[in-house]
Amino acid sequence: MPTPIEPLSASILAINYFGDVVFAISGALTAARYRMDILGFVLIGTITGIGGGTVRDLLLDRTVWWTQNPIELVLCVAVSLFTFFFISDEILKRRGMIWGDALGLAAFGVVGCHVALSVDAPVVVAVFMGMLTATGGGIIRDVLTNTQPLILSGQLYATAALIGALTYAGLNHVQLPEGVAELLAVVTAFALRAAAIVYDIRMGPPGEFIHIGGRNGSGRK
Repeated sequence: MPTPIEPLSASILAINYFGDVVFAISGALTAARYRMDILGFVLIGTITGIGGGTVRDLLLDRTVWWTQNPIELVLCVAVSLFTFFFISDEILKRRGMIWGDALGLAAFGVVGCHVALSVDAPVVVAVFMGMLTATGGGIIRDVLTNTQPLILSGQLYATAALIGALTYAGLNHVQLPEGVAELLAVVTAFALRAAAIVYDIRMGPPGEFIHIGGRNGSGRK
């Protein structure tokens, strides 16, 4: 039987909803690149927003959060609809997808780790769940739109989420105040992902551990 949902703190709830919004925007803007209709926007935007958390909850044998708290689902749908009707500039679409994804990655890495720790998962599992929560929605989005997943592009993507989750777990272990630990972890993950975007930092193959520059900074052609 799935584990009942434990109430989230106000700060984690705020980060979670923020992640929903920015990930839903990135998903809807991906739908815009493929000139999808309004249903396509809603589908891709919503799946991007709730996909990673859904996979996390299923693996933790925990009641899927949005099935008991539909605010998250409604928020993703509303944001997707807003994107469909009000974001039309091509440059804004491109940049919004990239940076919305980066913000969502940072936010959900912390949320996923926190949720796993709250159900007494081992720290190593909690950190992995943070990374999974952060990358799961984006992977589903990219698979559905036949786009190369960012996690396979070589950029610091999953690595940024992993380090953000690890930072949160470490700060939580030393009992830093929750709000401070969450903020520092989100900033750490976002800073790494932002650096990867701006400077095109990639993890290379054997013999080339780090590669900086020389390609499109977005990781997509």
